[in-house]
Amino acid sequence: MLRYYTAGESHGKELTAILEGIPAGLRLSEEDINKELIRRQGYFGRGERMRNIEKDRVIITAGVRHGETIGSPICLVIENKDWHPELSEPPLTRPRPGHADLAGIIKYQRKDIRDILERASARETAGRVAIGAVCKKMLSEFNIKIVSYTSEIGGIKAEWRNMNVEKIFLLAETSPVRTIDREAEKLMLKKIKEAEKKGDTLGGIFTVIAHNLPVGLGSYAQWDLRLDGQLAQALMSIPGVKGVEIGAGFSLSKKFGSQVHDEIFYSADRGFYRKTNNAGGLEGGVSNGEDIVLNAVMKPVSSLKRPLRSVDIKTKKAVLAEVVRADICVVPVAGVIGEAMVALEIGKAVREKFGGDSLEEMRKNFLEFRQFLLR
Repeated sequence: MLRYYTAGESHGKELTAILEGIPAGLRLSEEDINKELIRRQGYFGRGERMRNIEKDRVIITAGVRHGETIGSPICLVIENKDWHPELSEPPLTRPRPGHADLAGIIKYQRKDIRDILERASARETAGRVAIGAVCKKMLSEFNIKIVSYTSEIGGIKAEWRNMNVEKIFLLAETSPVRTIDREAEKLMLKKIKEAEKKGDTLGGIFTVIAHNLPVGLGSYAQWDLRLDGQLAQALMSIPGVKGVEIGAGFSLSKKFGSQVHDEIFYSADRGFYRKTNNAGGLEGGVSNGEDIVLNAVMKPVSSLKRPLRSVDIKTKKAVLAEVVRADICVVPVAGVIGEAMVALEIGKAVREKFGGDSLEEMRKNFLEFRQFLLR
């Protein structure tokens, strides 16, 4: 059983994440996690806070001794540099369209929008990226890799070329917008600069790929055990995500079944395999051995420098929404967060499938299953 919780506010003292279910014996350091936190903070389109203020670093306070997990819950702490405990600010009363501001103050009966935006803020995802890094480290023990890239920003689409995950990772990590298409990259950068000049924001699509998975993760036995549903929920939980598709997704609605379903082949060295992957690696809520491919739509950031019309929650008069320091485009960073969420769900499925209180026991179960697949 793998589960996690996060706590903390955007401008609070710290973010805390607790991850339970990682087996004993996994080599883990703070640097393993910091590498992922650094990835979350970079790339073109980020705002002032990420560029100049926050330099996220994790502190492991529980669950690891002598650089190795011990089977107990892992506690991770990320201090907020942008924290001013003595600062007394007037309440924010002008909700931003597209944000949780208005719904939140009504739900929790608050008078200051800060009480809502502090937790609803995407700053919380730093905790998720930290625990996702731990899951990635565990999955790497089974040669399972998770990568992502920006496939669209502001209507500009990256052209897909058939390439392996190593090439995708290399191209994405050396791109300021984390895309694999250098021509599209130039247009995306231009579009982001245009939005910044207008005081506007941009959305887009990011793609996450889980590679080298075994057949049989997830289950069709109950609705909430289906891996496709779990992955979709995980990505939808990222602030700003408004849609998720698996494999060829919505384009499948335009085709005949004979054009869609991935035919099955067999060879002694590979076992069962497919030559196409329209299903995105999932059939009946279960992994089928092909790469799991997920696309997520990210809406434009809700905080605009040129704010939209709103209503003051105190006076009920028409006003312009609050102007809160924010990013211009977060699609490149959202892909990194998406990787973390997919790693958490895949990690959960791997733990459920192969069990084991120690990494050694879990690895033994995994290898036996791999051998079974080749019978």
